[in-house]
Amino acid sequence: MSRVLFLLSFSCLSFFGFAQSNDHYNIEIETWQAKRLSDLKAPTGWINLAGLFWLEEGRNTFGSDSSNKLVFNHPYFPSLAGTFKRTGYSVEWISADEVVATDSKGVPILKKEIFNPDSSNNPTLVLGQFRFTIIKREDKIGVRFRDTRSPALNYYNEIPRFAPDLQWKITASFEPSYGKKIPITNVLGQTTLQPSPGKLVFNWQGKQYKLDAIDEGGNELFIIFGDATSGVDTYPAGRFMYVNKPTAAGVVIVDFNKAFNPPCAFSDFATCPLPPKQNILPFAVNAGEKTVHPYKASH
Repeated sequence: MSRVLFLLSFSCLSFFGFAQSNDHYNIEIETWQAKRLSDLKAPTGWINLAGLFWLEEGRNTFGSDSSNKLVFNHPYFPSLAGTFKRTGYSVEWISADEVVATDSKGVPILKKEIFNPDSSNNPTLVLGQFRFTIIKREDKIGVRFRDTRSPALNYYNEIPRFAPDLQWKITASFEPSYGKKIPITNVLGQTTLQPSPGKLVFNWQGKQYKLDAIDEGGNELFIIFGDATSGVDTYPAGRFMYVNKPTAAGVVIVDFNKAFNPPCAFSDFATCPLPPKQNILPFAVNAGEKTVHPYKASH
């Protein structure tokens, strides 16, 4: 075989192998995106959020009638469903007469403490198609309310995104920092210290960049970042990303193709953390999810 034919054959094989690699990767991203949408639309996902009600100390009546302290205006929701009684950071639920709220196993809850910050077994209340739980955000205690038949579930059939691009799957090194905590501020303006075991250090177009990681437990690290696409092609308040914890050699794969929108991109009833200033990249990350057009009741 001549040298020219050999080089041509080698080039064809290399191109074919690269195409196969791209095809395999595209399938991986498609699978990841399908699961992502499924999780968003799940009963505990973010798309069915229908309300967030902050509780005052004492009794907080809840129902569809405007006379209640907390009002969820819906034809299938009782005029008075019951009362949340807040005492400090604990919350008791008292069902209204002829209203049967249950826990997730169908056990009726007529009068019961449903939230205590020291408990790991705070129940979800079920009332027909509606679900509600209690959340704590520093000194604020709220009712996270879900409608499992929300029209928004049919509105979101896909999430806009950049085309998958392997150049955005980057090998980074891990720069550990032992016992460090970083301040993270949420959309409510509250700032808390979160455990940050280290930084992801990577190169892009000849320059080095670093991202502070957050450890939420488990086998992954959580990244909150912004970039030059924020507010242009992507959600203004930044995006999220998970990466596997570093290998024994301190290697981390950072795949920006799996960068995703925070819950606040889909709902006004979420309390999302914002990127710390050191995690705002000065270049455009043209990878991952783009901004969505949020569902509005008028749709």
